Amino acid sequence: MHSSFVKQAKKIIERNLYITLATVGNDGLPWSSPVYAAYDEKYNFYWASGKNARHSLNIKEKKIVSFVIFDSSVPWGKGKGVYFQAKAYELADEKTILHAFKYRYGRIRQPEPPIEEFLNTAPRRIYKAIPEKIWISVDAEDNGYFVDKRIELSLDTLK
Repeated sequence: MHSSFVKQAKKIIERNLYITLATVGNDGLPWSSPVYAAYDEKYNFYWASGKNARHSLNIKEKKIVSFVIFDSSVPWGKGKGVYFQAKAYELADEKTILHAFKYRYGRIRQPEPPIEEFLNTAPRRIYKAIPEKIWISVDAEDNGYFVDKRIELSLDTLK
């Protein structure tokens, strides 16, 4: 795998605080949600959402998600994205929630809230996505025309 693609993917992930999460429920309808997310050294992603938000309910029904991190801070025509296919789930025990807090709140240098805000009858939960596949967008040509193309990267090269 070309190391420049890996470096570019890491840079996009590091520079952007938001992912656009895509889920689908048992009704078969897609749903996209921008969420603030942080990641650990294995590129597992963590975010907080309302437990009754549509994307949260979809994750409960089907664990498969995809998300994109797109660098829209660059000039028109220069934007690149990093695309993920992952398994996602709600974190339910204190130990894993506190582990997620370390990254989620550490990334933005904010104090961790009381864990009770994410347990029992509280309305929000912490979620984790474990990537299974990753791609980066690249410029390509098809019959003399410009097209976007995705190149699959090895998850091991990110770590």
